[in-house]
Amino acid sequence: MRTKILAVSLFTFLIAGCAGNPNSSQAMQCENGLKVAYEELDFAKAHGFDGTVEYTKAASLLGAAKVQQQFDKYPNCIDKVERARTYIKASQH
Repeated sequence: MRTKILAVSLFTFLIAGCAGNPNSSQAMQCENGLKVAYEELDFAKAHGFDGTVEYTKAASLLGAAKVQQQFDKYPNCIDKVERARTYIKASQH
């Protein structure tokens, strides 16, 4: 019985260690990047750029970045946010 408890405890510890740290610098960068990018996307929409291909790509990337954030895949989130912001800028030219 004691071995079983030890094994379950070790397994739980390992699973918890695999989860992303929501307080890490990457997690904060992902969160802040999403906030800024969504503000930029709203600005682009307010100025009539929401019909562009770039705007649509940016919106899709931000949706995907949000999913990555929820699964603690912060590097993937950051990458998608950066790509989305590039598309947002391109949509305004």
